[in-house]
Amino acid sequence: MSTRLLPPPGAQRTIAAAQLASAIGDGAYYTCSALYFTHVIGMSATRLGVALAVAWAIGSVAGVPLGHLADRRGPRGTAVLLALATGAVVASFLVVRSFPGFLIAVCLYATAQSGLSAARQALVGGLVAREERTALLAHLQSTLNAGLALGAALGGIVLSAGSRTAFLAAFAATAIGFLVSGLVLLRLPAVAPAQARPDAEPRLAVLSDRPYAVVTLVNTVLLLRMPLLSLVIPLWIAARAEHLGWLGPALFVLNTAVVMGFQVRAARGVTGLRSASRAVRDAGVLLLASCVVFALSAGDVPVWAMAALLVVAATLQVIGEMKQSAGSWQISFDLAPAHQTGQYQGFFGSGVAVARTLGPLLLTTLLLDWGAPGWLLLGGLFLAAGFAMGPAVRWAERRRPAEVAEVAEAAAAGEPSTGPERSVGPEPSAAPEPSAAPELAEARS
Repeated sequence: MSTRLLPPPGAQRTIAAAQLASAIGDGAYYTCSALYFTHVIGMSATRLGVALAVAWAIGSVAGVPLGHLADRRGPRGTAVLLALATGAVVASFLVVRSFPGFLIAVCLYATAQSGLSAARQALVGGLVAREERTALLAHLQSTLNAGLALGAALGGIVLSAGSRTAFLAAFAATAIGFLVSGLVLLRLPAVAPAQARPDAEPRLAVLSDRPYAVVTLVNTVLLLRMPLLSLVIPLWIAARAEHLGWLGPALFVLNTAVVMGFQVRAARGVTGLRSASRAVRDAGVLLLASCVVFALSAGDVPVWAMAALLVVAATLQVIGEMKQSAGSWQISFDLAPAHQTGQYQGFFGSGVAVARTLGPLLLTTLLLDWGAPGWLLLGGLFLAAGFAMGPAVRWAERRRPAEVAEVAEAAAAGEPSTGPERSVGPEPSAAPEPSAAPELAEARS
């Protein structure tokens, strides 16, 4: 598995370019949106928080039907449509002035983002050989961090200006980023819609797949790490050493830089379900160690020692994050039926929305109110989840032994396989069949 900076030319590099364009927009949006709506529009922080919680709760369930739409209508067209829709929603922030308008817009944003993520994963499943997917997703994670960093830098310029015009320019740049992302995705080969199996399986089969649901739940527990550096650590530092306020953003930059530089290398040993489960187990151990060191920073230690402990803890966290990411990517694809990649990826990706919705409330209460015992409890949860992934994956393997065995045999033989049910070719332009109307009616981050 290559550790070079860019993915191979062709479809993989095109997907990465689209990811970069949308990530730059997201970085500017995440940096500026909260301050714009609270300081410029005058919305209360409580209303803002309620709107975001509702939006990501909706987004957490939207990924499955929109992923199913990508399976049945073709992932390229669906991804392009959702990228353009996201850009249009962000453009609406230029004129939104009321809470109801903001609530509608942010719900549409979260829905489109969740669907776009599922459709993009289905594109990876349809265009990239099975043994190359985890490497590509590692490249995409590095690209995502690079884009977010560039977007955050743009947001920093906006924040330094502080004017309404500067904020609106940031939203316009975000909308343009998603427009460019959609246009770049159009350069990809079309992936023919997956053909439904002849047996009477439900349209949203993932909702009745209990082993996959357990795997997703275990991964969601590990994703509770997401709000740590962006929310909890700055508040933790502010409560204990205000003059170390600069360290919070510095640790965020450290995390971004390490992922950009080493995520591909961290994914190099993940080639199948066994190695993926080991990576997630190791991630649980590393995240526990990180929480223990964070807990030590709650003690009566000199300022320099506290800073050193926070740097060590953040370093352990990012190493665990990279291992958990690599393992979860492999698991989410290898356990998903090839003809239902979109809906399965949409379901697996709902863990991100859940972590964004519940994580801030849970972690601020657990860590800021409980202190060191809260850190140790969180570390124990991470450890338990890391060790639970292996048994959960084996249960899911037993649920679909024939299909998983086919994946394992292809991996052992070194044969490229994108799944027999999905082929590259032109997407149909005809009107949807009557049987597909319910999925279309149902149809970010």
